Amino acid sequence: MMIVGVIAFCVVLAILAFVVPRLSRHPQNGAQRTLGLGSRAGSKAPGLLGRLLSKPFQSSSRAVGRSGSAGRRARRRLPF
Repeated sequence: MMIVGVIAFCVVLAILAFVVPRLSRHPQNGAQRTLGLGSRAGSKAPGLLGRLLSKPFQSSSRAVGRSGSAGRRARRRLPF
């Protein structure tokens, strides 16, 4: 269920970044902050388990950042 939520948020963020690039920064930072909190909580587990529990949050945070920057980059390349 979390995977579907992250994918849906990435799509919404990419569209928002394309339409209004300045207003997309705050939701992107909020999502990355929330996912960072989950990553830090998961990494407190000992050893290999900590790395395994924090990895989905790290990759989701990276995906949110990429989708936001991709929307802003596409908007920047428009001819007008």
